[in-house]
Amino acid sequence: MRNGIFNLVTATAVAIALSASSAYAQKKYDTGATDTEIKIGQTVPFSGPASAYAGIGKTQAAYINMINEKGGINGRKINLIQYDDAYSPPKAVEQVRKLVESDEVLFTFQVIGTPSNAAVQKYLNAKKVPQLLAATGASRFSDPQNAPWTIGFNPNYQSEARIYAKYILQNHPNAKIGVLYQNDDLGRDYLIGLKAGLGEKAATMIVGEVSYELTDPTIDSQIVKLKSLGADLLYDASTPKFAAQAIKKVADLGWKPVHILDINASPVSATLKPAGLDISKDIISTNYGKDPGDPQWKDDAGIKAYFAFMDKYYPEGDKLNTVNTYGYSTAELLVYILRQCGDDLTRENVMKQATSLKNVTGSLSLPGMVTNTSPTDYRINKQMQMMKFNGERWELFGPIIEDSGPAG
Repeated sequence: MRNGIFNLVTATAVAIALSASSAYAQKKYDTGATDTEIKIGQTVPFSGPASAYAGIGKTQAAYINMINEKGGINGRKINLIQYDDAYSPPKAVEQVRKLVESDEVLFTFQVIGTPSNAAVQKYLNAKKVPQLLAATGASRFSDPQNAPWTIGFNPNYQSEARIYAKYILQNHPNAKIGVLYQNDDLGRDYLIGLKAGLGEKAATMIVGEVSYELTDPTIDSQIVKLKSLGADLLYDASTPKFAAQAIKKVADLGWKPVHILDINASPVSATLKPAGLDISKDIISTNYGKDPGDPQWKDDAGIKAYFAFMDKYYPEGDKLNTVNTYGYSTAELLVYILRQCGDDLTRENVMKQATSLKNVTGSLSLPGMVTNTSPTDYRINKQMQMMKFNGERWELFGPIIEDSGPAG
């Protein structure tokens, strides 16, 4: 009798196990996924004031072409649909609605820019469509409590700003800081983070704050004002077009402030070359990825693979432009997340995989940097290292710094 019960229990356990295994093996799809295709979409500023970022979308499209050529993801080809939003929030809304309602994508990937992402965030969360690896570091895009379907890729702007504040306090404790910032979530987050990092010294150290609009033709008057206020440290929270203008105007005025430039405006090809490499010397920023123009990486396996990819799949692209290494790194992480999804290509599982990354290392990440996310911490890049421009390229200095503070 005891053997009979044992056999019955064993048989039941085996049946349950087989049933669970069968259920696990079943394919699960949401709109945009099939046995043969994973349809995703994005908007890119191929034109407009942030067209310097167009290379991101072009590199991502090339990377996906490479993956598809090699068989796709678990036998499925990725169908990336791209639209130009000209860095215009109303246009981004129109195009993202088209992606979701007409093209019926599984999720949006790397919508580029803080204004565009801000404009579509509420809509995508209401629709429960993942806003995956959004190309922005504004704190609202790493806020699982209020926006559970949004996860940003970029280092959190407030985290980055706190690191700059730490650098300023250690190296320029008596600085008179003039702040230039883009009048949107990007610029405001950098300002909030700076003040938080400076603490009670913010009130005395910051001598002026001036903003600009994306529609402004120039920012000459803002730079003139900051100089007139006696600032000797320029904290520049902008994007490439306006950062280049700022560098030029600073030089025209014969002004010699310590110039701290946010990571979004740090690409040499997009910002420093247009401004002038000679007048960009000694600008300070931060990074979390390998600079393809830095000779220390010439024998690095990740950089070699990136160069080979560019030669074959995007030969017209500038291999040394960090806009393109950014596009490569984000596409690499996208592919990793999709592979982790297996045959469960539901929107819920996409977010589950993106928010449970464990010690993931990108091939172009700086040595020692890893990515970890959780359902309560959506920040993908929390580690950074300071760098200074030497007139030709960026040079890293100091230790890897991890921001363990709040996401916002």
